Amino acid sequence: MPQTLASITLVVRDYEEALAWFTHALGFDVLENLDQGNGKRWIVVAPSGSRGTTLLLAQASTPEQSSRIGNQTGGRVFLFLHTDDFWRDYHAMKSRNVKFLEQPREEPYGTVAVFEDLYGNKWDFIQPKHASPSS
Repeated sequence: MPQTLASITLVVRDYEEALAWFTHALGFDVLENLDQGNGKRWIVVAPSGSRGTTLLLAQASTPEQSSRIGNQTGGRVFLFLHTDDFWRDYHAMKSRNVKFLEQPREEPYGTVAVFEDLYGNKWDFIQPKHASPSS
């Protein structure tokens, strides 16, 4: 049976602020939002129309988990968000106050710029060379 990486857990400070940021700033869709009792929820988000890996938003429940918010990879880029039209989505994200840490640049693999999510996790925003702009 083929295997697929289904979800990645992103430790967040608060469910509602994380939901608001991912759905408004990045335009992600909420795929699941289930109350599991005792203040715990199962919240899965993904880029609109995506059929790939999803993000599971997990509210920190211990001091150790809280200490990882915004720095789950020791300051390195954590997640890679691909697009088929870099400039369309870059301008839309900028208009929704997504904080880019650099100017867009061309690399052998595509057009890329690093941005931070609301907690400071770094993301590579990329239009791979093999993707073509949508019409």
